[in-house]
Amino acid sequence: MDPNPSSASLTIPIVSTFASPFDNSPREKDSTKKPLSLWPGMYHSPVTNALWETRSKIFERMLDPPLDAPPQSELLTRTPSHSRTTILYNFSTDYILREQYRDPWNEVRIGKLLEDLDALAGTISVKHCTDDDSMTRPLLLVTASVDKMVLKKPISVDVDLKISGAVIWVGNSSIEIQLEVTQLTDGKTDDAESVALTANFIFVARDYKTRKAALVNRLSPETEKEKLLYEAAEARHQLRKRKKVVDRKEIENGEIHRLESLLSEGRIFCDMPALADRDSILLRDTRLENSLICQPQQRNIHGRIFGGFLMHRAFELAFSTAYAFAGMMPSFLEVDHVDFLRPVDVGDFLRFMSCVLYTESHNPDQPLINIEVVAHVTRPELRSSEISNRFYFTFTVRQEAKANNAVRIRKVVPATEEEARRILERMDADALSA
Repeated sequence: MDPNPSSASLTIPIVSTFASPFDNSPREKDSTKKPLSLWPGMYHSPVTNALWETRSKIFERMLDPPLDAPPQSELLTRTPSHSRTTILYNFSTDYILREQYRDPWNEVRIGKLLEDLDALAGTISVKHCTDDDSMTRPLLLVTASVDKMVLKKPISVDVDLKISGAVIWVGNSSIEIQLEVTQLTDGKTDDAESVALTANFIFVARDYKTRKAALVNRLSPETEKEKLLYEAAEARHQLRKRKKVVDRKEIENGEIHRLESLLSEGRIFCDMPALADRDSILLRDTRLENSLICQPQQRNIHGRIFGGFLMHRAFELAFSTAYAFAGMMPSFLEVDHVDFLRPVDVGDFLRFMSCVLYTESHNPDQPLINIEVVAHVTRPELRSSEISNRFYFTFTVRQEAKANNAVRIRKVVPATEEEARRILERMDADALSA
């Protein structure tokens, strides 16, 4: 069982990373710690800074891992409570922290929250996998995907916020972590009623020296809730394995009728634009794009670009795409899926390309806008471009925007077979996860 129960259920208070202009009392300094300028991720958010402070001994080993040290010789059995970690945002009293997270509608910036969720999930995965032995080399833990993230209600920036998470399932070398964002409002005292967002992250473990898959500590759920979460995660894992087989069969057999149905309207746009349906639009006409050079300040403890930073940038491009497409203020609903296909390094030229993949108007009160964002690592000197990440977001239209405007969400149609296949794949994936 868990050999170190005293470290369970860690709670970390979050404070602003900027000094108040009205506060003349300097913060205490610890001369034994590495200078802040050497800490990776410190520029992302106050959460990254707080998590580093809390686990500094573990993370400092990862900055310069002992590659000649032996790997962990014996797997341990951990409980979910061992990795459970909670962070608290004191928005009601820390006005500087509040300003760091405020969006134009006095809510928490979702893009910034995505950074924090990824950072917390990474800390939880490290806590589960460490063997507390400084004589062995640590594992390389990387974000493989975000399985699902659902916003259940708006998150106010004026009320204290809590994020809590733990490992809920492990495979041979993979780990699933569930996070819950809660905010007590309207006098509610029950955390179950105050859940504002849920997220499931999947991490994979690699040997730091060989970069091959590495075994992770086992998990022993104790409570009835933990057992149910484990069973549900195992079912999702099996579903993902079966879906890969089904996808291969569908590609082999073809879906001529569905593809032709999607492409028929697109051909009218391309060949006879004057006769095209004015309530539809070509997928390619919904695209937006931006690019950046990845900087050292955006790196994680492994020296690669922080996954939360990539999600933050992808979300803000997706939000802008939904805004330009709908013609009114969008409202975020969920991250359908995120794939981390290859690492992104400091100095990489990264291009984010977004489009509206498809729309749904079954419920006129909540039309859905499904956005795809694809990140490409581009190397002009080699004339190469590789996909590093795929992000899928779902938005609707804000209630106050609908009150003043007639909602008219256009249908998106593909012009090419490749676009039609992408639409069908996401529609099927969303139907499976519904």
